[in-house]
Amino acid sequence: MTLHVLPPTRTDHRTTAGAAAPADAAPRTSPLRSVPAARANRRRVLVVEDELDIAELIKHTLERGGDIEVELAASGDAALKASSEQPPDLVVLDLNLPVLSGLEVCRILRQRAATATVPIIMLTARTSEGDRVMGLDSGADDYVTKPFSVRELAARVRAALRRGRAGEAPQATTYQGAHLTADFDAVSVQVDGVAVKLTRREFELLRYLVDNRNRVLSRDRLLERVWGYDRFIETRSVDVHVGRLRAKLGAAGRQIETVVGLGYRFVE
Repeated sequence: MTLHVLPPTRTDHRTTAGAAAPADAAPRTSPLRSVPAARANRRRVLVVEDELDIAELIKHTLERGGDIEVELAASGDAALKASSEQPPDLVVLDLNLPVLSGLEVCRILRQRAATATVPIIMLTARTSEGDRVMGLDSGADDYVTKPFSVRELAARVRAALRRGRAGEAPQATTYQGAHLTADFDAVSVQVDGVAVKLTRREFELLRYLVDNRNRVLSRDRLLERVWGYDRFIETRSVDVHVGRLRAKLGAAGRQIETVVGLGYRFVE
């Protein structure tokens, strides 16, 4: 939308330049000062989507509340450039992109220190479990299959942002078990002295399980506490993450028990 601003009249110009403004006139500079502050409080979301109509729809939906600022990128290389210049608070990443695929972009973002913990929501038309697992394994925190509801996507974005700004240090917590050693403040996990590489979601899942050791946690509670919301995502996603976490932890993975009909429990 283009704003048409009428030029000041000659009388207004003389008053502004020479005479003092009327006592009840608002300071001319105050609106300008408030704009940077408002922008500074917005959360930055990078939407990487090569279909312009979809990208613009996502942008419009997310920015409608006024608390999110969206930057668009139409290719994988453009996404990497944008994220390196100013790391976003969250990335919405399409899987099928020109130049670099969404999977490649995701892996590179996870390797960079500035974006290693930035939440990534992947958009994909692929619905098989293998494809979803591949996306999660590359470092994505969540996935949305096409066609999708923009309201659902917006809810997932806001839920992820509510968990805290990217890069905020978690509460210092350590765990020492027979096989598992974890320093959650240093983001370090080892099994029998060997470092284990976890995705951001797997790390958060392990931390929550350990913090609530010997307690049964339902899938819905894990969705609420680890994912940040209690609907819109299939509880099957919890099972996929738990399965992959167990496999990566090896001997320590046996400490994550399945409680049939209830959920999961981390036992000592």
